[in-house]
Amino acid sequence: MITKILLADDHKIIREGLRSLLEKQPDMEVIAEAQDGLTTVRLAQKLLPHVVIMDIGMPEMNGIDATRQIVAEKTHDVKVIALSMHSDRRFVLQMLKAGASGYLLKDSAFEELITAIHTVMMNQPYLSPKVMDVVVKEYLHGLAKNETTVFTALTAREREVLQLLAEGKATKQIASVLNVSVKTIETHRQQLMEKLGIHSIAELTKYAIREGLTSLEP
Repeated sequence: MITKILLADDHKIIREGLRSLLEKQPDMEVIAEAQDGLTTVRLAQKLLPHVVIMDIGMPEMNGIDATRQIVAEKTHDVKVIALSMHSDRRFVLQMLKAGASGYLLKDSAFEELITAIHTVMMNQPYLSPKVMDVVVKEYLHGLAKNETTVFTALTAREREVLQLLAEGKATKQIASVLNVSVKTIETHRQQLMEKLGIHSIAELTKYAIREGLTSLEP
């Protein structure tokens, strides 16, 4: 069986490199690429890949929330493998809670990604050694079980709005992207500020960057 793969990363050079290497595998085919989370979700719903290789830090919707939406589609058994620069336990644990079947770091050897794809296609999880260390430590020591993060403090829609605000999009633009009314976005923005105790877009942006929802990169 040919494994159909969707590549999701906001850096074109990474997508092109991965596509070139994956398509040399006789049992794999890259069927599409996406440079942001929203597009990834839409392509996954439309094309029904077997595996999504998912970056975490992407525009418009982060990889964690994109994973949660894709996995929630019960009509199709898609496996998500995180391929990220983040080894911070907050990202690892939230990605796994969102439903990812695997997690690798971007400094992993390409052969490890191939192994991960084959492993998750056999309905088994795959974690790179560094990531496994994070998970084991969390399990053994029960670190910060009640820790508040952007993924526990805000709803999925509030995170979407926060990320888009932090990326500099105006209220009308956000309403268009999310296909809701301007008034709805204004309400979400007010709720965000009240929940977080933050009273300016600049401070919301700093919070989003600190929590890893977005970065200072263009």
